[in-house]
Amino acid sequence: MLVNTKAKVGVFSIALGAYLPQFPSLVPEFESQYAAFKKTIPDTVEIIDGGMVTTKEQAMEAGNKFRAADVDLVFLQMLTYATSYNMLPAVRDLDVPVVLVNVQKLKALDYDHTDIASWLGEGYACGAVGEAVADLERAGKRHAVITGVVEGGDPGVQAEIEDWCKAAQVRRRFRDTNIAQIGRPYPGMMDLYIDETNLYNRIFLYTKQFDWEKMWAIADDITDEDAIRAKAQEILDTFEIEGGGTIEKVWDMAKYVVAFEKWVKDEHLGMIASHYDGFAQGKAGVLDSMLIPAFSMLIKQGTACAVEGDMKVAMAMSILKTISGTGQLSEMYSIDFNDDICIIGHSGSGDADISDKKPTMKIVKVFHGKTGGGYLTQFYPYTGPVTYLAITQDADGHFRFVVAEGVNEEGKILSFGDTNMRTRFTCGAREFVNRWSEAGPTHHMAAATGRHIDTILKVAKIFNVPVDIVTR
Repeated sequence: MLVNTKAKVGVFSIALGAYLPQFPSLVPEFESQYAAFKKTIPDTVEIIDGGMVTTKEQAMEAGNKFRAADVDLVFLQMLTYATSYNMLPAVRDLDVPVVLVNVQKLKALDYDHTDIASWLGEGYACGAVGEAVADLERAGKRHAVITGVVEGGDPGVQAEIEDWCKAAQVRRRFRDTNIAQIGRPYPGMMDLYIDETNLYNRIFLYTKQFDWEKMWAIADDITDEDAIRAKAQEILDTFEIEGGGTIEKVWDMAKYVVAFEKWVKDEHLGMIASHYDGFAQGKAGVLDSMLIPAFSMLIKQGTACAVEGDMKVAMAMSILKTISGTGQLSEMYSIDFNDDICIIGHSGSGDADISDKKPTMKIVKVFHGKTGGGYLTQFYPYTGPVTYLAITQDADGHFRFVVAEGVNEEGKILSFGDTNMRTRFTCGAREFVNRWSEAGPTHHMAAATGRHIDTILKVAKIFNVPVDIVTR
C-alpha cells in the first residue's frame, strides 16, 4: 500500500489467583498456553501484551498499556475460571470490542485419570465466559466469543482470530490515514453529502480538503524521467489501451500518477473522493481527461478513489480493499429480467485486482453527465461470489452499513467503457433491488470478490455501527 498502517491488538489472559498457590503446576502450564496463544495472532498486527492477569492490579496495569497504545481490539484468553475483576479493569476505559477466546487445551479429559489441577489447566474452557460477557454487557462494552480447542488444531478458531485482525486493521487505517476531498460532491446527489466533523467524531476519519487549482500544478515539479518511464510501463502493463499503447502515449498520465503517489504519501491519504465540474480546458482539461486511469493506479496500491465526490463509498471501498484485497466502485446499473440478473457497475476509477483479465482503457469524447471527455477504464470482475457494501446515515447522522452477497455469473455485458457485473442474488433481481433500496443506502456501493459479510460484521462491531444484511 502507498500508506502503510498496522493495527494494534491488546492481548492478555486471565486465571483465578486463588488457584495458583493451591496448584503450583498451573503457573508453567498457563504461561505455556498464553505464549502459544500469542503465536496464533498474525504478524499483520502489532501485539500490545497485557500479560497473564490474576489480580485486579495486574488488570489495571494491562489497561494502562492498552490505553497508551490506543488499541484497536482486545483478545482475552480465558485460561481457566477467573472472576470478572481480572478482566474489567483492563478494558473498562476502552471503546473497542473485547473478544473472549475460550479455547480448551484438550479435546476431552481422561475421565478416569484427571485430577483437579489437570481439569483446571487443560479442560476448563467454559465456566467463566458467561460471567465475563454479563459484566461486559453491564459495563456497556462490545464483545464476542470464540470457542474451540488447541489439541489437533482448530481452523475455525484461527480463521476467526485472523478475521478480527483484519477488522482491526480497518479501524487503524481510518484513524491513521486521512480522506481527501477534491472539489465537492456531484451537485444534487444529496445522499453523498457528509458532515466532516460528524465523520471524525464518529469514525475518527479526518478530511483534508483540496482545490483543483492545486491538483493541476501537482506534477510541475516531477522531473525524474526514469521514474516517469517506469510508471508509464506499469500503466501499459496494467491496461490494454484501445488503438495500442506506448510510453509516449501515457507519458503525461504517468507523470501525474508519480505526482499523485507522492501527494498521497505526503498527506497520508487512505481514501480520496473527487469531482470536477469546471470547464475542462487547458491544464484542467488535460488532468481531467486522465483522472480515471490515474486514480485506478492508486486504487491498485491500496488508496481507495471514488468519483462524484462520494466520501462514503470511498470508505466502503477502503474497508473491502483492507479485508479482502479488492474494492471496486459500483452502483445499480440495469436489470436483465430475462435472466433474473442485476447488472451492477460504474464508470470511473476501478480496482485492477478485481479484474479477471487485463482491464481496458479507451478514449471517449464525452463523460456522460460530467464535464469533458477522456479515458474510460473497464474492469472485468471475476465470476463467483461477490460482496457489496454501502455506507449510509440515518436522520441523526449515525452511520450504518448495508451489505449483500451474491454470485457474479458469465454472460454478456455492455462494452462502452464502464465496468459491469452480472450478479445473481438468492432472492431474485427485483426483490434484491426492492430490499437494497428500502435499506436507504447511498446510490453507490463497493464490491469485492468473495463472501465477506462475517468480516464486515466484525468491522461494524469495532466501529459500533449497525448493519443491514439484504441477502446472503
